[in-house]
Amino acid sequence: MTMRRRTLLSLGLAGTAAAGASALGIGQALAGPRPGHGRPRQGGTAPTDPFAVGVREFQWNRGDRRLVTRVFYPATGAAGGGPVRDAPLADGVFPVCEFSHGLGGSPESYGALVLPLAEAGFIVPAPVFPTTSGGTEGNVGDVYNGNQSKDVSEVISRTLALNDTAGDPFAGRMALDAGVGAAGHSLGGMTTHGLLSAWPDPRITAAVPFACIDMGDPSPDVKAKVLFVHGDQDTLTHFDLARQAYAELPAPKAFMTHTGVGHHEYIWGGPNTGATLETYLDWMRWGLYGDTAARDRLADDAAVPGVVWEADLGVRG
Repeated sequence: MTMRRRTLLSLGLAGTAAAGASALGIGQALAGPRPGHGRPRQGGTAPTDPFAVGVREFQWNRGDRRLVTRVFYPATGAAGGGPVRDAPLADGVFPVCEFSHGLGGSPESYGALVLPLAEAGFIVPAPVFPTTSGGTEGNVGDVYNGNQSKDVSEVISRTLALNDTAGDPFAGRMALDAGVGAAGHSLGGMTTHGLLSAWPDPRITAAVPFACIDMGDPSPDVKAKVLFVHGDQDTLTHFDLARQAYAELPAPKAFMTHTGVGHHEYIWGGPNTGATLETYLDWMRWGLYGDTAARDRLADDAAVPGVVWEADLGVRG
């Protein structure tokens, strides 16, 4: 280990990005309507056209921790609108990719990263964390003590159980042979990295921690493709600590640096939000659909002014 891990995060400032994002609303998360929708094809090809999006809400628990979870998914109908509650699932089977919000946030405030995943052909469980969501006091300690990473593992278990629940709309509709994905921003990014390190979940095979810091040594039990996305002027989740996490992980891995940028502009309101989104989606298409064409697009996705792309993709396939 080359530097001391950070043990504190500014509680007063870490929620700024999520609070600002909430003004966008979940219905404004997409860059614009994209016509048509496609059927998912397993065996190395992700869907090429966007889906409409449905959402179901579940009241789950882990012990005494209430885990309200909204699950977004590819739905029947025309793409480009907001999510429709309890809409019929689109034809096909779909990988699962969990998303973790940042301090003071919610699944809705992170629509810019949640909805496009569902549009692209993923089932996306997004929990509302009981102590770090909007309206709570903001217990950052629940990230450092592993509670949020354990919450995610519980949410993943509950979501996957629906695949085996007779009569449930998701029964038999999850593509799980390639594993499960996880992503998150800020405290959600730290929660995601915790699943790869201090509180490992071996089911995770593709991960994108945005604006995270190093939460522990990599676990040998987790074999995941990991993409880090970070601004090099981030004063909340410091860039050097994300670099430490990246250096410690084995390939396949990549690091997308937004130069001259802080904690969240590459997600909301900055000039390179499109590059962030396409790189993120192609990472998950590769990791969970096995789409090597998506893998081969990654460098081009990130080839925009103000972005530095580093990748060690390991054995191709």
